[in-house]
Amino acid sequence: MDTETIRKQLNHTVAETNFDHLGTRYGGKVRDTYALDGQLILVTSDRISAFDHVLKQTIPFKGQVLNQLAAYFFEHTSDLVENHVREVPDPNVTIATRCEPIPVEFVVRGYLAGHAWRTYRDGGRILCDKVLPDGLRQNSQLPQPILTPATKAAEGHDEDVTRAEVISRGVLSEDEFDLLESRALSLFQRGTQMAAERGLILVDTKYEFGKTPEGAYLLIDEVHTPDSSRYFYEDSYDELLRADQPQRQLSKEFVREWLMSRGFMGKDGQQLPDLTDDFRIEVARRYIELYETVSGQPFYGDTHPHPVDRILERIRSYA
Repeated sequence: MDTETIRKQLNHTVAETNFDHLGTRYGGKVRDTYALDGQLILVTSDRISAFDHVLKQTIPFKGQVLNQLAAYFFEHTSDLVENHVREVPDPNVTIATRCEPIPVEFVVRGYLAGHAWRTYRDGGRILCDKVLPDGLRQNSQLPQPILTPATKAAEGHDEDVTRAEVISRGVLSEDEFDLLESRALSLFQRGTQMAAERGLILVDTKYEFGKTPEGAYLLIDEVHTPDSSRYFYEDSYDELLRADQPQRQLSKEFVREWLMSRGFMGKDGQQLPDLTDDFRIEVARRYIELYETVSGQPFYGDTHPHPVDRILERIRSYA
C-alpha cells in the first residue's frame, strides 16, 4: 500500500466504538468488546498502546492488520490449540466464543530482547524464576524458549509473576498452569516455524487463554501479531548480533523507542507525546509490512470513509 493511500486515511480511523445495543461493552487498550449471551463481538480499533498507555493518536489500518493477522494465525494454529474464533465478518471484527479470561499473560521468550534484556542489562539473572546464564548480549538467542508469565493489570503496568505465585494466588491449579504452559510453548514452536518460512525470527510473544462455562480452555485475544510479538529479520541477525548493532525488526518496539527518545516510558509525571502524522504513517506502513511479510499475502485495506458505520452495518445481525 502506498504512502498517499495511508495519508488519506489519517482522518478516517476507528478510534472508538459505542454500540451499546450490541451487549455489555468493555473498552480495552486496543479492542472494544461487546458481550451478548454466549458470544463476544470484538472490534479491533486503530488505537495503539505502549508502556501500558493508550497513545493519543490512532494508526490508519492498524485494526484491520491486527484482526486479519490474528485470524490468519488462529486458523494456522487451531490444530494445536482450540481458539475462540467463530467468524470474521469485517476487517476489524471477530465474532468469538464468550469465556472467562485467565488474568495471566503467558509470555514466551526465545531471545533476550525488550523487557528481558533491560532486566539482564541491569544485573538481573532471574526472570520469573527462570535463571539466565551469564555472558549473553542484547538479542542473544536463549538456550531454549522460556515462559515468563505476567499479571494482566486493569490499569497501569503488567507485572512479572512466577508459576508458584500464580498457583498460590488461586488463579490456576498446578495442573492447569502446566497445561497452559505446554500449550504456549507448542504455539511458540509453531510460530517459530512459520516465521522461519518467511525469513523471520519470532523473538518473543504472549498468549492469552479463557475458560468456557464447560471448563475448556481456549486461546483468545490475538496470536503472533505485531502488538503481541516481536520479529527479527533472519538474514541480517547473525551479522548485527556480532557487531552489537540493533536488529532489523518487525514489532512495536520502534514505537517504544520513539517514545523513549522523547522522554516517555510510562512513568509518573512523564508527558505523553503526540504522534506526528508522518510517524503515524510510518507506523501504519510497518504494520502493513509485517502483515505481508508474515502471511505472504498482500494487504488490501478497506478505505471506507466512515469505518465505524461500515462496522456497525456488518455486525447488526449478531445482536
